[in-house]
Amino acid sequence: MTSITSENAPLGEVVGGVDTHQDTHTAAVIDPVGRVLGTEQFPATPAGYAALLTWMRAYGQLRRVRVEGTGVYGAGLTRLLQAEHIDVVEIDRPDRKRRRFQGKSDPIDAIAAAKAALAGDRTGTPKQREARIEALRNLRVARRSAVDQRADTQRQLKALIVTAPDDVREHLRGLSITKLIATCAALNPDRDNAASPATAAQIALRSLARRHQQLSTEITDLDELLSTLVTAINPRLAATHGVGTDTAGQLLVTVGENHDRLHSEAAFAMLCGVAPIPASSGKTTRHRLNRGGDRQANAALYRVVLCRLRWDPRTRAYMERRTRDGLSKKEIIRCLKRYIARDLYRIITSNDQESPS
Repeated sequence: MTSITSENAPLGEVVGGVDTHQDTHTAAVIDPVGRVLGTEQFPATPAGYAALLTWMRAYGQLRRVRVEGTGVYGAGLTRLLQAEHIDVVEIDRPDRKRRRFQGKSDPIDAIAAAKAALAGDRTGTPKQREARIEALRNLRVARRSAVDQRADTQRQLKALIVTAPDDVREHLRGLSITKLIATCAALNPDRDNAASPATAAQIALRSLARRHQQLSTEITDLDELLSTLVTAINPRLAATHGVGTDTAGQLLVTVGENHDRLHSEAAFAMLCGVAPIPASSGKTTRHRLNRGGDRQANAALYRVVLCRLRWDPRTRAYMERRTRDGLSKKEIIRCLKRYIARDLYRIITSNDQESPS
């Protein structure tokens, strides 16, 4: 352990910073004027989290801890700190200017995190990960992976058909994707003749088609679980026009269980990357596209806009009116995403989530 404090120094308020990794966490403690009191490394285990907290409290009254990766390597430590009612702040990104001058190491990063927490810089509140929205996130990870793999499998299957021998290709050409998958899955090639290009192509096509079917079954099962869970968490959001299970699930995961960490609908819009960024100078007043925020949430709002542009008369009327004002379609969609974010934020935050029985 590295320390500059005297053993007889009075215990006052202190602030901590933690640089997290897969196997170890490096912690630093500073006093209210920014002096480093100590640094130490702990294992990334429940016992290590408890030891880290005890070590920090030995320097004084722990007021705030800034943790890197509260949703990844720092998730376990964050849960412990929140259970102990300690203010946890999430690290957004390192100070690049300071890193260029001071270099990089785990203690340096931990000290920098502690000083940022003391200064109140980037005080993002971590998500709570112990309730139904965390379960929703886990199921969505599995579903998204299955969807991506099914799409890859479908592309590979079509690519094999293009290069397959003529007799195989002619038999499968022109089929819809549903019939193509069923036909390829029912192929019965001679495995003893696998050295033949035609037979090998049939074996590969059957394997890909059956994999496609298995992934489709997995996606259907996950969709049923997700639909039930999303409806139980926020029935109003799931029933909102243009918001399906996938969109509602993404927005709930983006906001998190503790939606009170977002202080306003403007903060939610910024989190989703739909708040326009001021880009004015002198006599020029304008806003530019926001390329930050959660891009998955941004895509979810975009899907809501597309749905309402097709089916909602009020949204279509707004599109026509703004088009007459001279706005392009992209600009109108950006405005609509901002308005929809405001409406959905009210629905999300007005829903008092009850604990599952």
